[in-house]
Amino acid sequence: MNFTERLEPSTISGMTADTFPIPMLSLVHAAALAPMALMAAAALGASPAMCRASAQAWRRFALLCAAALAASTGVLAAQWLHASCGPGCAAPTLLPGLALTGLGAWMAWLVQFLGTVIGAFSSRYLQGEPRQGPYVATLASVLAGVQCLLLADHWLVLIAAWAFIGAALHRLLCFYPERPFARLAAHKKRIADRAADALLLGSAALAWHACGSGSLPRLFAFVQAGHASATLDLSAVLLVLAVMLRTALLPVHGWLIQVMEAPTPVSALLHAGVVNLGGFVLIRFAPLLAASEAARSLLVACGLASALLAGMVSLTRVSIKVRLAWSTVAQMGFMVLECGLGLYVLAALHLLGHSLYKAHAFLSASDVVRQGRLRALREAAPNSTTSVLAAPWLCAGVLLLIRHALGAGLWPWWWTGVLALAWAPLLWWPAWKAASAALAAWRAATGLILVAALGAAAALAHHLALGAQDLAWNAAGPFALAGMTLMYAALAALQLGPRRLDGLRRWSYAGFYVDEIYTRVALRLWPARWGGPARPRSMASKRSALAWSKP
Repeated sequence: MNFTERLEPSTISGMTADTFPIPMLSLVHAAALAPMALMAAAALGASPAMCRASAQAWRRFALLCAAALAASTGVLAAQWLHASCGPGCAAPTLLPGLALTGLGAWMAWLVQFLGTVIGAFSSRYLQGEPRQGPYVATLASVLAGVQCLLLADHWLVLIAAWAFIGAALHRLLCFYPERPFARLAAHKKRIADRAADALLLGSAALAWHACGSGSLPRLFAFVQAGHASATLDLSAVLLVLAVMLRTALLPVHGWLIQVMEAPTPVSALLHAGVVNLGGFVLIRFAPLLAASEAARSLLVACGLASALLAGMVSLTRVSIKVRLAWSTVAQMGFMVLECGLGLYVLAALHLLGHSLYKAHAFLSASDVVRQGRLRALREAAPNSTTSVLAAPWLCAGVLLLIRHALGAGLWPWWWTGVLALAWAPLLWWPAWKAASAALAAWRAATGLILVAALGAAAALAHHLALGAQDLAWNAAGPFALAGMTLMYAALAALQLGPRRLDGLRRWSYAGFYVDEIYTRVALRLWPARWGGPARPRSMASKRSALAWSKP
C-alpha cells in the first residue's frame, strides 16, 4: 500500500458507516482533525507578524484552545459510545497518513485539556516578561505537533511530528538563555533527539523493507499474520532505543532534570505531556514489540533499572521541582517496564494518570513548598519498622481481594506482587509515641483505602475503551518481581538505617554520577557554548539577552 492510499473504514471504536450516518461520521472525522488545525492557527495568530500585543495573543490562544477541547471531547464521547479496539486494529483514515485510534482519542483530549490549563497558568506566570507572543506561538506549535503525532498512521508522519515537537520545545527550554543549565539541558536534549530521529529512520526503513509499506496498519497486519523476521526484530529494537532517548531514561536522563531552569509551565508541559509520548508510541506499536523478544527484554531491563535508580535518588533530594523530575524518570521507567511485560492496558492507564498528576504537581509547586515548610516546623520522625516490613503484605492482600472480586484474569499473578511493592510506601507511617497510636492507625487506614482505590482503577481500566490490549509476557514476570523486590529492599534500608548507609545516600543524591559521564561524552562529541550571556545591566540589554537562541 502506498503512502497516499486510504484504508478502508474499519471497526475501530465502532465508528463506521454502519454505526454512524455518513454526515455524522464526517463530523467526527473533522472534529478529530480540529485540535491539530486549531493549534496550528493559534501558532500563526500569535506570531509577531500577526499579533504585536501579548494580551491579544493570549486571548486568541484561549479561544482556540476552548474550541479544540470541545472538538476532542466530542470525538472522545463518540469513541466511548461505540465500542473499542486493540492497538493492532486498523483505524479509519482521516487524511493520508493520519488516522483516529482509541488511545489517540483519549490522549488528544488529555493533551488539549492540559494545554489549555497550562496556557491559562502561563498567561499569569509570565506577566511582565518580554516576548510573550513568541512563547504563545511556540506553545501552540508544540500542542499542534503532539496532536499530529497522536493521529500519525504512517512512519514518515510519526517521525516528522516527533522531530517538530523537539525543535519547537527547544525554544521553550531556552526561554531564559542567560541561565547556563537551561542551555546545557536544551543542548543535551537536542543531541538525544537527533540520535532518536536517526534510530526511528532506521527502524522505519527496516519495517518498510520487510512489509513493503510505511503504513502502520499494514505493518501490524503483516506481523500478526506470522511474518516475523530478523529485520522486523531489529526494527523493533531500534524503535525501543529511540523511545528510550525521547523519554529520558537512564543514562540520558540528565536533560530532564536540568530543564527545571525553564519556566514552571514549560516543565509541566514537558513532564505531563511531551515525555509521555514515548509510552503512547510503545502502546501503538504493541503488535511489533510482541514479535520481538529482544525489544521487550530491552524495555524490561532499562525500565526496571530506571525505576530503581531514579526512585532511590528522588528520596534523597530536597528541591521540590528536582524531586518531581526524578519522579518522572522513575515513572517513565515503570511505564516502559509495563510495556515490556505486555501489560498495555495498565500502561495506558498509567500514562493518563501520570499526565494529570504531574501537571497538577508542577503547577501547584508553590503550595507544595509551603506545605513542606509547615511540616518542617513539626518534629520529624522516622518511618516505623513495622509499617515498612508489613506494607507490601498488606498491599498484596488488598490487591488479591480486588483481583478475586473483579476477575482473576485481569493481570498475571506476579503483577500483583509488583504493584504491592510499588504502592507499599503509601502505607508507611512515622514511629510515633504510644499516645499517637490512633493517628498511626488512621494513616494506615487511609493508605489501605488509597491502595484499594488504585487497584480498583487498574482493574476497571480493562473494561474501558482505552484502545489497548494486554499481551502479557509471563516468562519475564518473575524477573520484574525480583527487581522490584530489590528496589523495595534498597528503599527500606535507606529509611530504616540512613546513618549506616551514608555512602549509598551520597551516591544516590548524586544520581550515581551517571549524568556526569553522559554530559562529558556529549560535550566532547558535540561541543557547544552553553555558559549563556553575561548578566545584563540595563533593561535594553536584558531584553536583548532574553532573545531566544535558535535550535
